[in-house]
Amino acid sequence: MCNLYSELRSQREIMEAAEASVDRTGNLPRLPSIFPDYAAPIVRNSAEGRELVMARWGMPSPPFALKGRQTDHGVTNIRNLHSPHWRRWLGIEHRCIVPFTSFSENEHFPNGSRTPVWFAFGDSRPLAFFAGLWTRWTSVRKLSEGETTNDLFGFLTTEANKKVGAIHPKAMPVILTEPEEIRIWLEAPTEDAIRLQRPLPYHRLEIVARGEKKDEAVNNSNKR
Repeated sequence: MCNLYSELRSQREIMEAAEASVDRTGNLPRLPSIFPDYAAPIVRNSAEGRELVMARWGMPSPPFALKGRQTDHGVTNIRNLHSPHWRRWLGIEHRCIVPFTSFSENEHFPNGSRTPVWFAFGDSRPLAFFAGLWTRWTSVRKLSEGETTNDLFGFLTTEANKKVGAIHPKAMPVILTEPEEIRIWLEAPTEDAIRLQRPLPYHRLEIVARGEKKDEAVNNSNKR
C-alpha cells in the first residue's frame, strides 16, 4: 500500500487546481516525504467553500484492529467502501482531496530488501490529487502525546494497473486528474462519487525515481 508520498507544489498552485477559496495552512513548506501520521495538506468542503487545511495522515482504525493496543496510529489507505466503518464518512462533509506530486511503492527482492519506487505524471511532477476521506477524532495516536483531538485523513485505493502492479500488485491510490473528477468527488451523491474508485490507465503514470525515501525533484523541475 502507499505509505509514502510527496507534495512539492505551492499553496497557490494547490488552491487554483482545487478551486479552493480559503487557505488555513499558514506557511506551507514543500514536503518531499510524507509518512503515516505526518501532517499534510488536504482540501475539503466548508461553509465558506473549499478550504486548504492540514491534517494527520491516518483515519481511525476499525475496532477489531485496536484489540490489545493502547494507541491507534490510523489507517492510511481505504479500500472496502462497503464496510460500515468507512460508510459513515462517505458523505460530502467528510470527503476531501489530497494533493501530491509523486507516490512511492516498495519493490520487494528475494533477499528481503525493499526499494522505494516513485510514480508521477512525468519528470516535472505535475500536481494531482488522491480521493480522500477526513474526520475529526479523539484518540491516543502516541503514548507520549496522550489523548488528542485531530483532523485525520486517508485516501482510497483500488486494484493496481499494470504499471504500479509490476511493483505492488495488490493496490494503487485512487487518483483524480480532471476538474470534473474533483467536482464529482467533493460534491456529487455518494453513489456517483464512489464510481471514481478505479485504477488509472497504464500509460498515465511513469516511474520517475528509485531508491530514495523522499522525492525532491522540484529542485530540478524549477530549473526547466
